[in-house]
Amino acid sequence: MTISPTLHKYLAVENIEYDEIPHVLTMSSALTAQACHVPGDRLAKAIVLRRNGGYLLAVLPASHRLRLTDLKARFGDDIALAAESEIDRLFADCAHGAVPAAGICYGLDVIVDDSIQTQPEIYIEAGDHETLLHLGRAQFDRLTAGSLHGCFSTHD
Repeated sequence: MTISPTLHKYLAVENIEYDEIPHVLTMSSALTAQACHVPGDRLAKAIVLRRNGGYLLAVLPASHRLRLTDLKARFGDDIALAAESEIDRLFADCAHGAVPAAGICYGLDVIVDDSIQTQPEIYIEAGDHETLLHLGRAQFDRLTAGSLHGCFSTHD
């Protein structure tokens, strides 16, 4: 498996340019950043949240931790981490745990952490545990156009 079919189709239709970066099998965003020699601040990880009976994708740097309390303060207390089974169902064409930071093509609302907005280039998971996608700043902005923004993470 490489890039997920859903993500691949969306990027093609929207004419979003990217480079595929193959890497050794890794099972966490921090290990992926190390394997690819990419700063953790430039690797966007995606965390699936349950909110008001639906889902929300939080996008933040791999070098950061989600501050759920900050998201609850902004969106209300009805927000929690999604269960593994929910994530697998939402991202059925991705490897378990390899969620791309591209919720729009999966029909999810997205919130992007402000800290990633300062990066000149962004890397995202392609939907497996062996491929990253490298996007320039403008391409990442197109991928996350219409997303909410906020400060909801802290550096590890």
